[in-house]
Amino acid sequence: MARYKSFSKKKKLIKAGRQTKWAPFWTSLKKYGKGKKIHPSRQTTYKRSWRRTKLKIKPFRIKKWR
Repeated sequence: MARYKSFSKKKKLIKAGRQTKWAPFWTSLKKYGKGKKIHPSRQTTYKRSWRRTKLKIKPFRIKKWR
């Protein structure tokens, strides 16, 4: 990828980076209670993997070098 990324592309990459993670462990305690043991990945609705699905962020127009 390019050395300098535009701000809009950075925002998309930051959001995608957050979508790969599970929910924090304490959210399952808050949602289901102390007695229920549920894996935090069940609360994350949108799961992304860098292997499975690509972001499809289109490259911006680059000036022709002459």
